[in-house]
Amino acid sequence: MNLIETIKLYFSYPFVIYALITGVLISLCASLFGVSLVLKRFSYIGDGLSHSAFGALAIASVLRISNSMLIVMPVTVLLAVLILCAKENSKIKGDAAVSMISVGALALGYLIMNIFSPPSNLSGDVCSTLFGSTLILTLQPSEVIMSVVMSVIVVLFFIFAYNRIFAVTFDEEFAAVSGTNVKLYKIIISIFIAIIIVLAMNLVGSLLISALIIFPTVSALQLFKSFKTVTIFSCGLSVLCAVIGIFIAVVAGTPVGPTIVAADILAFGVCKVIGVIYNS
Repeated sequence: MNLIETIKLYFSYPFVIYALITGVLISLCASLFGVSLVLKRFSYIGDGLSHSAFGALAIASVLRISNSMLIVMPVTVLLAVLILCAKENSKIKGDAAVSMISVGALALGYLIMNIFSPPSNLSGDVCSTLFGSTLILTLQPSEVIMSVVMSVIVVLFFIFAYNRIFAVTFDEEFAAVSGTNVKLYKIIISIFIAIIIVLAMNLVGSLLISALIIFPTVSALQLFKSFKTVTIFSCGLSVLCAVIGIFIAVVAGTPVGPTIVAADILAFGVCKVIGVIYNS
């Protein structure tokens, strides 16, 4: 009974509701495009962009810019487009470009913070940025509204462009012949992934963002083969893991990001076992 009362108490606070809304929306959007990225073997883009966002956040922190989104968002979006273009460059392949940007952004970000930031709380700032922290529980209504607006735009784009996204995912040549501007759609998808990654930094940290993109999709692929079914299941599973992770983090006092990822890992294990049993 005490546990139920504790749960009711925690979820009576607006900041917990804000965290729940934001976490659910971010997880939903990440899993939507995660299916296309995983199937096209572009999932590494999540790592590259998340590390780039860390570097941009370090610059914003050093410059004492109150709204870090003014730097983080455009830098991450720009790098998303550059990574995509590098994929088609004969001299610098996509995986090499991602590795260069990823490692370079992490190194330069930490170096900048080490040189210019006060050393007293450097470790705490870096750990919070890389692995997530309680920042998700300190969201302001304006930040929640921005997350809602961005998420609605992402979901609507996916719904209305579903057929083209499906075609680009499985057969770019056929999509191009049928009149789809493949490069444009790949750029748009990369931009949306960049936006999702920036929004997710307060939720799971820059090092764990790829888990929101990869785990739900890989879990769904253990059970289903249809693109639509995999997408629907991965979205539902991602949202469920986000709710469970935030719920446990609030009640037990564990870090929000790693708790959500732990829930995703557990869900993958369950799906894997079910898939093995079903296919045997």
